[in-house]
Amino acid sequence: MKYLVQMELVGAGRPATAPEGVGFIEQQILPTLERCKKLEAEGKIVGGGPVSGAIALSLVVDAASSQEVDEVVSSLPVWPRMETTVTPLTTFEGRIQLVEVQLERLKSQIPNGGK
Repeated sequence: MKYLVQMELVGAGRPATAPEGVGFIEQQILPTLERCKKLEAEGKIVGGGPVSGAIALSLVVDAASSQEVDEVVSSLPVWPRMETTVTPLTTFEGRIQLVEVQLERLKSQIPNGGK
């Protein structure tokens, strides 16, 4: 199953001084980007990437369970400083099947089958 993971740095997590900024980049940002590259190579991250102009990530994670997504997300060094939203995604085929069932249900409520 695929999950959309959106992570954005919380305001309080923003470095206030140059030394804090250096530490943040060296200890959290670069290791997180390297970890994401590794997860992408392993097929865990299947889409997305860093958000342009922001300290944020939008990732599509392929995982067998929500617990596995938690493991992937919490393995990122920057995770404790981020506000994270995880959204389970369905497939296009799955959505087509659901919509077709709904369509037939609605048509059955119309005299002459909606024709």
